Amino acid sequence: MPREYDKLVRDDIPEVIRESGETPITHVADGDEFDRRLREKLVEEADEFAEDGRLEELADVVAVVDAVLDRRGEDWETIEALAGEKAENRGGFEDGVVLERVE
Repeated sequence: MPREYDKLVRDDIPEVIRESGETPITHVADGDEFDRRLREKLVEEADEFAEDGRLEELADVVAVVDAVLDRRGEDWETIEALAGEKAENRGGFEDGVVLERVE
């Protein structure tokens, strides 16, 4: 029975599936579809990291961020600069502050 996925996967996954004796049905996303699927994949990987906290899942988040940056012609220095600006203006996450409500 076929299993439906309809999601972006790592480039070598179709070959892994073929090696297991199954037949992957794929297409190559480009343009707006590729950008949308990268955003969806980022959420998927972040959810997996949130669920179990494993560094392997965080590495998947980083891989997707790398792909997004590549698509936009940017690099990690851009992200680090933006993160630095946010930290300077609003602080970081070192202290564990939880906002419960505003009255």
